[in-house]
Amino acid sequence: MLDTVILLTGAVEQTALGAVLRHHSPQLTIVPAASLTELAAIEAAVLRRARLIGFVTPVVVPAYILNALGFGAYNFHPGPPHYPGWAPAHFAVYEKAATFGATVHKMIARVDAGPIVDAELFAIPPGKSPGRLQEMAFVLLARMFWRLAPLLAKGEPLAERPMQWSGTKSTRRMHAAMCALTADISQQELQRRIEAFGAGDFGVELTVTLHGRKFRYVAPETDSIVAQPAAASTAMVA
Repeated sequence: MLDTVILLTGAVEQTALGAVLRHHSPQLTIVPAASLTELAAIEAAVLRRARLIGFVTPVVVPAYILNALGFGAYNFHPGPPHYPGWAPAHFAVYEKAATFGATVHKMIARVDAGPIVDAELFAIPPGKSPGRLQEMAFVLLARMFWRLAPLLAKGEPLAERPMQWSGTKSTRRMHAAMCALTADISQQELQRRIEAFGAGDFGVELTVTLHGRKFRYVAPETDSIVAQPAAASTAMVA
């Protein structure tokens, strides 16, 4: 019988999501975890009675933990099935995608590859930044969590939908490569990189190396770097 849910997410989300789960199963024990170190410290006996829920987490859960869980694991991914992997909103903006969204799927050893149990899409409004897409995806995930909470809290398996992952699975390395500019980059490509990666999210900034010195991009002091013309958005400092 399920008696524990491990919430792999941030501190604010742990409090809110834990309250929703306990509403449906008051006796449930909520074990918070925000990192792989915290997750790995959970005893095997607890894992056997537990279900793991990842909610907008960068942590990759090892296979040995997934296999030890008595009630499986589900992940709430801040991107649609056609944008698996790291920083999906940033790559969607870079590729000028028409749609974005959010996905709930069963966790397996391979990242963002497990059976999909829920997904919602929305059309991307013109000029939206990665940050705004992330916010919109977060709203969808919160709504899906609320809808699935009764089953999640009681240990019921979630029905799988006939949907497939697609597209290129982005990685941290791919994100870092997009932020490493070359001296001969075209103005059009530079603007695309600024729109998608110029905010310096995840601590990775746009940089260019010239004559052995690295320069980083500094966004203009404005509400949206996307709205700036290319000529006004190319300030670089050492």
